[in-house]
Amino acid sequence: MRLENKVAIITGAGSGIGRATALLFAQEGARVVVADINEKIGNEVVDEIEKNGGEGLFVRLDTTNRDLTKKMASVTLDRYSRIDILINNAGIIQDALLVKMTEEQWDRVINVNLKGVFNCIQAVVEPMINQGSGVIVNASSIVGIFGNVGQANYAASKAGLIGMTKTLAKELGKKGIRVNAVAPGFITTPMTFAMPEKILAMMKEKTPLRMLGEPQDVAYAYLYLASDDAKFVNGAVLSVDGGLVL
Repeated sequence: MRLENKVAIITGAGSGIGRATALLFAQEGARVVVADINEKIGNEVVDEIEKNGGEGLFVRLDTTNRDLTKKMASVTLDRYSRIDILINNAGIIQDALLVKMTEEQWDRVINVNLKGVFNCIQAVVEPMINQGSGVIVNASSIVGIFGNVGQANYAASKAGLIGMTKTLAKELGKKGIRVNAVAPGFITTPMTFAMPEKILAMMKEKTPLRMLGEPQDVAYAYLYLASDDAKFVNGAVLSVDGGLVL
């Protein structure tokens, strides 16, 4: 097992990529903290983990709430006495062309996708420093690399995560903590289901592999970066996009 006895916090773990990641990490031996704003679906993931013989713990989390991020870390430490992995997977979209985008839409996406990651990292980094090891993986996006019409707020947040990832890789590497990012392309999740069908069809046509990704495709990328297989990978941005950025 690639994550045996590791303690992994996964944000946005109640559905989509986060859910697939939680189930995969548990299968690989991790004790998984399922952090999600939705208590019902979060507990359902924990139930599934335990049904399959794994160990899970649900923690309600709104990443924009610093008190809740601190509670997430303290509850994890109370239960497991350490935090080995943080997967900053939670994110939202609120799409609009720039001329129609409201300040609320801009602020909400930046607060969840960028500041929320900052909050979560600050909550767990001290225990990681104290134990001399840790892995942080941030969910960027292909949109953070080359942009997308109608997603100025989302693109800015995901590009910001790339800059944050590279900076923290330099700051925390000497503390034994690796920081990397995954940049998914278009993945079949509840978030992408909200996009117009013609947009999804266009993205599929533009992708060299002529397909959209599945949540498990990103989960396996998280697994690689979280495991010791990637012990010399730091500050990287791993694209999981079927070649769309080519």
